[in-house]
Amino acid sequence: MMDSAGASSKRSDEKSLESGGHNHKNHFFHLVLRISLLFLAVVPACLVLYHSLNSFQFFPNSLYNPSASSQDSARGIISSLAKDDPALVRVLKEAAMTDKTVIITTLNEAWAAPNSIFELFIRSFGIGNQTQGLLNHLLVVALDQTAYARCLALHKYCYTLNTPDIDFSSEAHFMSTDYLKMMWRRIDFLRSVLDIGYNFIFTDNDIMWLRDPFPRFYPDADFQIACDHFFGDSFDLNNWPNGGFNYVKSSKRTIEFYKFWYDSRDKYPGKHDQDVLNMIKFDPFIREIGLQIRFLDTAYFGGFCEPSKDLNLVCTMHANCCVGLDNKIHDLTILLEDWRKYMSSPTNKSATPESSWSPRRCR
Repeated sequence: MMDSAGASSKRSDEKSLESGGHNHKNHFFHLVLRISLLFLAVVPACLVLYHSLNSFQFFPNSLYNPSASSQDSARGIISSLAKDDPALVRVLKEAAMTDKTVIITTLNEAWAAPNSIFELFIRSFGIGNQTQGLLNHLLVVALDQTAYARCLALHKYCYTLNTPDIDFSSEAHFMSTDYLKMMWRRIDFLRSVLDIGYNFIFTDNDIMWLRDPFPRFYPDADFQIACDHFFGDSFDLNNWPNGGFNYVKSSKRTIEFYKFWYDSRDKYPGKHDQDVLNMIKFDPFIREIGLQIRFLDTAYFGGFCEPSKDLNLVCTMHANCCVGLDNKIHDLTILLEDWRKYMSSPTNKSATPESSWSPRRCR
């Protein structure tokens, strides 16, 4: 039997257990409440962050980093100089067509000399089929003061693109350090033109304009580019693009594409813009921003790599696959003479194309 003291102790223990259980329940309740409040506070913030990040979903983490891009001070300074330059804004407005499209070429001292590439380039517009009027929409971007002076002597729309601490006046041999700098400077400048709101056709000086190319452009493409080799399908990403001739429409897609293209030079050091384009054209980034790329048929936009085979169709001919300024001048001079003969012939529509091109050094 339990005495009174034992019974009292038992009742006390039971009360303590009951009190302890109650305290545990209170503790558990408060813990659940705190977690619930924390969850309610964190979830909305996470949703805001998610939607903020989702608005930049077309920037792949592997290649495009907005914070890293902002740290590229050289590009930022150069681009802002171009975009904010009232002289550039003015000359773009003066040279542009009604739909804000401008034809752009770049020029340095080596290619601007008398009897050099630039004179042949300008001459081609004069003897081309319905190309004379296009000179009114050509903007020549001079990379040095000598080239700028030469441009003013031959053409009315000239702009000097200054690049701090870089001299682009001499001939830049293919894949040399100066050549790579020049090519990437060009990409960054063209991005700024898109950013200002202008469409452009970019053309190298060593491309002869023989016909109006506009009827041969694709109306639905954001970015269309000539080829060193064309495999028959304008949508085929395996075509070999040539950065010397492209038609680009200004839009958010093309601006972001040019930023991506320029920034990708860091991922592929020592490569020029054309090689890098060949690599990034397959990148998921292109699909994510919805960029429509088309490749131009060499039947209309040919070159020495793959000549246009019908003089009745050709619009432009490029001295690609040809090394050396003298070789380019030699063969382009002959090419223009071939074109003159074709245009003056009363039977030019029955010309046999293979025998019509007679350049030799570049072949």
